[in-house]
Amino acid sequence: MAAAAGLSPGHFTRAFRDAFGVSPHGHLLTRRLERAAALLRNTDHRVADVCMEVGLASVGSFTTSFTRMFGRTPTAYREAMAVPRAFGLPNCVVRREARPVHRTFREDPADPPR
Repeated sequence: MAAAAGLSPGHFTRAFRDAFGVSPHGHLLTRRLERAAALLRNTDHRVADVCMEVGLASVGSFTTSFTRMFGRTPTAYREAMAVPRAFGLPNCVVRREARPVHRTFREDPADPPR
């Protein structure tokens, strides 16, 4: 992406972080985990298959990142978000209820604003 923008990788990362508040890698990981959450809600694919489908290679790292973002493991998330098809909830309602609990990948909580 940096080459396409005509910037050095370091400058591109700084500019991206300044503009969006997250690094390019963090943004990509967030999009992948959101897609994984949708697959867990809407399919019966195995967790390992979902991990691979969203472009991640390590199920362990996927589970750790997913748990950090959504507050529960992929399997627990699937069980909690299971919606009987008979109800036919609108997708906007399902997406609102499925939003991540944590939107940061830091392991330590940030200090509260003063």
